[in-house]
Amino acid sequence: PRDPAERRWWSAVVFPGPCVPWALCSLGYALPGFARVVLLASPELRASWADRAAAQASPALDNVATASILAELDRRLADAPEKRMILIGPPGSGKGTQGPIIKERFCLCHLATGDMLRAAVSAGTEMGKAADKVMKSGGLVSDEIVVGIIREAIDGPDCKNGFILDGFPRTVEQAKKLDGMLTDKGVKLDHVIEMKIDDELLVKRITGRLVHAASGRSYHSEFRKPLVPMCDDDTGEALMIRADDNEGTLRKRLGAFHDQTSPVVDYYAKQGLYASIDAAQKADTVKGAIMKILTE
Repeated sequence: PRDPAERRWWSAVVFPGPCVPWALCSLGYALPGFARVVLLASPELRASWADRAAAQASPALDNVATASILAELDRRLADAPEKRMILIGPPGSGKGTQGPIIKERFCLCHLATGDMLRAAVSAGTEMGKAADKVMKSGGLVSDEIVVGIIREAIDGPDCKNGFILDGFPRTVEQAKKLDGMLTDKGVKLDHVIEMKIDDELLVKRITGRLVHAASGRSYHSEFRKPLVPMCDDDTGEALMIRADDNEGTLRKRLGAFHDQTSPVVDYYAKQGLYASIDAAQKADTVKGAIMKILTE
């Protein structure tokens, strides 16, 4: 949480044996005042940790039995709905802010094309090796390789509950190849959400953007300041300003984005998957609009 007062709600995660990343989502958003805890240990140990967490929380649930809270946590953990979605938006539209929120809320993995490509090359996966060979020869990575990298990523345990795809597809042909891959796996997209915003406002937003390179979290020198200047709220690590976050480069990127996006939006609209959000609103308002779409 950005508000330091909320941070007292976070507590430990206890589990026996190997970690199950997809299951370790925080459920405190639905239980005001209760520490955000996922307890997967024995009933006795779970109750002990729950009592310690509740002692640090606000009194909103003081009269609720620990067993009832644990039962509710277990129910929500078991019933976490699967979501497979695409988040569309130009640079500066707020994807970097909303993506992690959606990821945490639904226990999804956030797949940004560039990050996936670099991770696959670094890990030496089959598709990563193919991409590395193409890039070293000066070529462009094919759609088939990118879709293959996406397939490798969504087969991982972090994506068990679904994924947020960011930065792909950019063309209708890519969208069709993505659909084909998902069909082969016996799954399909649930939502395609576009974050729409006026270009002039984007220029103002982008020129003050600050980014945490490791996580992709974004801030702004005017609209969304970090708690400590030029430091990431969660890790304390340094923030950076991207070299291409200047007006000239941005306007070229926006022109290319609009040219590419319109046909893709039409493609998904015909499937009944598309919805748009006014991304010029406050972050909490945008969050609420997105959550409404995803929970209907």
